[in-house]
Amino acid sequence: MKASVLVLIKLVVFIFCLALVIIGQKTAGKLEFGMMLIGLAGLLGLLYDYNRKYI
Repeated sequence: MKASVLVLIKLVVFIFCLALVIIGQKTAGKLEFGMMLIGLAGLLGLLYDYNRKYI
């Protein structure tokens, strides 16, 4: 039960971060750049979490 909930949370975070990058990329400005950076940091965090067991 716990593993499936964790996978669901990671999926929601992935979709949210990807949406931040896509929405921020459509226009130029400081706010959109910040949105893209937050989205990128979230995606990198998820990638780190995935690869942590192989280090």
